[in-house]
Amino acid sequence: MKLWDKGIKIDEKIEQFTVGNDREIDMHIAKYDVNASIAHAKMLFSIGIISPIELQQLEKGLSILEKQIHEGSFVIETQFEDVHSKIEFELTKMFGEVGKKIHTARSRNDQVLVALQLYYKDQLLTIKGLVSTFFDTLLTLAEIQDRKS
Repeated sequence: MKLWDKGIKIDEKIEQFTVGNDREIDMHIAKYDVNASIAHAKMLFSIGIISPIELQQLEKGLSILEKQIHEGSFVIETQFEDVHSKIEFELTKMFGEVGKKIHTARSRNDQVLVALQLYYKDQLLTIKGLVSTFFDTLLTLAEIQDRKS
């Protein structure tokens, strides 16, 4: 399921150039895309685009995908262009047409940017913790050195 697939076989070199290692990179943002999709589904419900049942279905499906990502069993096969098409496919497989609604009012660029922002935010928190630990270690070492002097 590739967004641009029109049923015509694409030369492998062209596909490698256009898709490259997107699927591999997308595995790093998969959990963030799922989290953003949960928030998006809630927004779609809040403005009346999806029903309460559809919201429950999407939340359930996204929760299942989130668990698979956490366990390491979530894979983006080569038939998919990226994580977004894989998530939509899985939701559609689970719940039919409601799965396709997860991308309503949301461009691919929106999805990528939101997932990347969440990823960066998470990584910055990790870096902040590591830097704090590093400085605490430096202070401890300085105190030890000061006592020895």
